[in-house]
Amino acid sequence: MRCCGSAGADLCSDCGLRSGLFLMLKRAVVLGSTGSIGRNALAVIDALRDEWMVAGLAAGADGRHLAEQANRFRPAAVALADERRAGELRSALVYEPRIRLGADAQVRLLEEVACDGVVSAVVGAGGLAGTLKAVEQGRRVALANKEAMVMAGALLVPLAKRTGATIIPVDSEHSAIFQALQGGRREDVERVYLTASGGPFRTWSLEAMEHVTVEEALRHPTWNMGPKITIDSATMMNKALEIVEARWLFDLPADKIEVVIHPESIIHALVEYRDGALLAQMSAPDMRMPIQYALTYPSRRACPAPRLDLGTVRQLTLQPPDVDRFPALRLGRVVAERGGTCGAVLNAGNEAAVELFREGLIPFTEIARGTERALEGHEFKAAATLEDLLAADRWARQEVTRCLSC
Repeated sequence: MRCCGSAGADLCSDCGLRSGLFLMLKRAVVLGSTGSIGRNALAVIDALRDEWMVAGLAAGADGRHLAEQANRFRPAAVALADERRAGELRSALVYEPRIRLGADAQVRLLEEVACDGVVSAVVGAGGLAGTLKAVEQGRRVALANKEAMVMAGALLVPLAKRTGATIIPVDSEHSAIFQALQGGRREDVERVYLTASGGPFRTWSLEAMEHVTVEEALRHPTWNMGPKITIDSATMMNKALEIVEARWLFDLPADKIEVVIHPESIIHALVEYRDGALLAQMSAPDMRMPIQYALTYPSRRACPAPRLDLGTVRQLTLQPPDVDRFPALRLGRVVAERGGTCGAVLNAGNEAAVELFREGLIPFTEIARGTERALEGHEFKAAATLEDLLAADRWARQEVTRCLSC
């Protein structure tokens, strides 16, 4: 790859490469580049500029920020799902990459751009198509889109084995499990523990939670995330989804996956082995570290994320969750046990309910309740095809919207 050549023999101020030299860089496509994970992924790739370059960027509706990213990293192609924002994208670009527009733009981007790794950071079910395509192509997939694994883990995992794709989790908890599993044999794993901050309502009564406002639900005590993921953390539906994701990523039965409340957000997960040893992965709560590990594995590189200062750690609290106040956790275990179409319904029902809550149409506690009713009422299929999963997704959204909007 030749740099833009704007600095003679010096380091180029635009691309950071030494002018005139051909460097063999790995090529990354970032799906969901304008979101929280996508922006962090680009910060990591920028820090790894002697190893990685950006070959393609895809976003949903933020054409202006996509253009700013493209101008900075100069990918060969960009994709934008919302065609109505094409004008703001084109007007803000200072060069001429290939532009793909529409609902299938991220898939077309992957079909047209050669790459070595894909960061799958689209939030929600919208990330499934791009994740499937990257796995089908046999890429290294840095997976932040947990919903794809929740919906279609039974399809993605066998597909990765056939194509040679490597799926490395970016969620801090699953990255932590992945790292702690390097310390022993898979057959010796007794159980894994996903840690949870507990969100902003960890100590609230169920009665008080009935009156939670959208603004309160968006005030996460530790992490800086997008609105949907932040609300999932507040309901602990994020842990329900993570139970299902862990079931598929690590080929574990539901009864070997536990959730513990850890408000300090320093221990991201623990793996317990049959001899009683507990291996914990600890780091400062910053997504850049797991993103970088997914790109550089099995190597470790200096990371732009802050280091954990053990001198400031006064206590590490671990306690069981209250499933009566956070019933979403029960749903995650049921879905992990049953499989089939349950994952698609869990994810879609929750996405629809979160939107209704954000619009002020339902109380906070109805998010989990409405999703549970959809799970109980849907037509279950154990050996679900992709078409079955997409149909279950559509049904769940319509059913939750119909029932909760009444």
